[in-house]
Amino acid sequence: MNYKICVLTFVLAACSFFQVNAQYKSENPLAHTYSIVAYDSVTGDMGVAVQSHWFSVGTIVSWGEAGVGAIATQSFANPAFGPEGLALLKSGLNAQETLDSLLATDEGRDYRQVGIIDAKGLAASHTGAKNIKAAGNIVGKYYAVQANMMLNSTVWQAMADAFENTEGDLAERMVAALEAAQNEKGDIRGKQSAALLVVSGKSTGKVWMDRKVDLRVDDAINPVAEIKRLLKVKQAYDYMNAGDLDIEAGDYKSASENYGKAESMFPQNLEMKYWHAINLANEGKVEEALPMFKLIFKEDSNWRELTRRLIIPGVLVVSKEDLEKIISQ
Repeated sequence: MNYKICVLTFVLAACSFFQVNAQYKSENPLAHTYSIVAYDSVTGDMGVAVQSHWFSVGTIVSWGEAGVGAIATQSFANPAFGPEGLALLKSGLNAQETLDSLLATDEGRDYRQVGIIDAKGLAASHTGAKNIKAAGNIVGKYYAVQANMMLNSTVWQAMADAFENTEGDLAERMVAALEAAQNEKGDIRGKQSAALLVVSGKSTGKVWMDRKVDLRVDDAINPVAEIKRLLKVKQAYDYMNAGDLDIEAGDYKSASENYGKAESMFPQNLEMKYWHAINLANEGKVEEALPMFKLIFKEDSNWRELTRRLIIPGVLVVSKEDLEKIISQ
């Protein structure tokens, strides 16, 4: 009889839990996590960075628009806070006014956790009374950090300290905040996904230019470390892209400088080494490029065939004699 009572009690408790959370389950996914929204006072860039023990957290939590602001919506997340919050910012409300407006019409406000940064650098943050402990937030100058379901209550202060005291661009400082959270043991459940988004302070109308960083790690053993690695790769390929634009403009000297910077960041990357070598050849520095071609062709002979194919579109402009020197490496 006692066993039956225990089972019945458990079932009723479970049903109660799911009934209470049913209104959040379908439209408001769980995203217990830690995040930062921040502003770069020098460039005007805005961003959000987040990590959670939840699959593809970036598709739920992080939102941003150039010239408007950035938003993190988490805990029993209301994804509508992303697009609706950006619309309110766009209408002229500041971060705090936007947050107040979102919460005023949300019956689940006690379950929410939200961070907002606007285009003037004003930050606002909210931690509902029914967030799962440890939960809290800090609003500082040009940033807000928020965390819930943390193992320790030291997480959000550590994030704030890291952001304030780290040198680097906005993305690097936000990643440092994520690392600090993880160093305090982070999410009580562990680690799974992370995201990093940075948008321009002013919109050019060209989304591909205005979204400066957009990286996601949807499922990984150590997502914060992976997002940090990807940021470095992204920075190197920014140099590669700049080099490509230099070539389009016929500025081979600047292209070599940009390709060289990329290669110095990832010396073992054949792609970066190859285009650096190609550009040196275009500058008339074939002899300097030959050792690089030799190493590349030894690793993968397909690059040799690609070199032949660059002649017709004019991507590689060398004499037949120099082309043979290159191919023979």
